[in-house]
Amino acid sequence: MQISDRPAARIVCLDGAGRVLLIRWRDPIGGVVFWEPPGGGIDAGETPLEAARRELTEETGLPGDAVIDVWVPVERDYHWLGVHYVKVEPFYLARFAATPAVSPAALTSEEQDVHIGHGWFTAAELAALPDLVEPPTLAEVIALLDGHPGPR
Repeated sequence: MQISDRPAARIVCLDGAGRVLLIRWRDPIGGVVFWEPPGGGIDAGETPLEAARRELTEETGLPGDAVIDVWVPVERDYHWLGVHYVKVEPFYLARFAATPAVSPAALTSEEQDVHIGHGWFTAAELAALPDLVEPPTLAEVIALLDGHPGPR
């Protein structure tokens, strides 16, 4: 198993009711099903904010310009497709007045094979999910970002 520190960025999307958007994935190698905020790799020449905006649109169909330049660094240590990732990722904030419809706009073929849904969750629902939530500190990350006023 290789270890990777490929740079990536994620987005904590909060709707008007304070619920967070999570994407559900299934790792075909490890068999693990988990939820995490939208996001992904930073392409060459891209800033983390640009990557977060692009990834939000690709994975959810939501407007990338909803991502504001407010973020917290989050330590990540997880396995995906046989690769062990150990790194720090910026988690950005996006707020929506209501609960927007989510429809992936440009998933890669790899993502299409392992994407199994999405949902908007309250803090209590997040804590009660039977599947893993990545990162395990997500509730704390949400609280840090939710404390920032940003656009509402």
